[in-house]
Amino acid sequence: MSPANNPKKKKANHHHHHQNPHQHQVLLSIHKKSFKMSPDAWLPQPTLFLTGLSLLLALAPTGLGMEVMAPTTINALNGSSVKLSCTFNSCYKVENKQFSLNWTYQECRNCSEELFLQFRTKIMNKQLDRFGNRVEFTGNPTKYDVSFTLKNVQLEDEGTYNCYVLNPPDRHRGHASISLKVLTKEPPKHDSTVAVIVGASVGGFLAVVILVLMVVKCVRRKKQQRLNTDDQKTEEEGKTDGEGNPDEGTK
Repeated sequence: MSPANNPKKKKANHHHHHQNPHQHQVLLSIHKKSFKMSPDAWLPQPTLFLTGLSLLLALAPTGLGMEVMAPTTINALNGSSVKLSCTFNSCYKVENKQFSLNWTYQECRNCSEELFLQFRTKIMNKQLDRFGNRVEFTGNPTKYDVSFTLKNVQLEDEGTYNCYVLNPPDRHRGHASISLKVLTKEPPKHDSTVAVIVGASVGGFLAVVILVLMVVKCVRRKKQQRLNTDDQKTEEEGKTDGEGNPDEGTK
């Protein structure tokens, strides 16, 4: 007998499509309860935080560029001295023979850059007419600091200051920009105790995160460079074997 003519099969199918109404209500009630969430479920949980941090570490950048850090904007009082801070992170020790630094000035966004401070085995002050002898290098490249101090700040000193750093074997040059604003009078002081405390706490946490990311990045970068070096050696050895002596049987 074919399945189509089997009365038991038809009866079973009929029973499947017509469930008990009471049973359907019970299932619907359970389904709704399963989607109820307590208010605490929306609060950040330590486990979620640690998971997010782990994901952040896993996605740490592996590029070949170095990080150069500088404040986006610096305000200076007319006639005062101001330090334009620029620091950098590198996986390699600074060697004066290879390390290079350029400080340039831009009067406007579309203006050309003017080189006024340079490091090539030693610091060289270009002494532009704009600055004269008011520029003093106050950094220390071996400590990853390439800052300088501008003395007797003038209104004409406003503009963008670009910091370019290259520390081989890092292959890409790092860059940071500072916008200098010159004030004619000192701004009013505000009580910022709470802001300082909060800023210090957040800054300390971010510093730890950045340090961990840099360690991960350096380890990955050096590992990749070792792999590239091993591959290059393998290719050279293969070429050497191919150019070796012919078999003795062919003599």
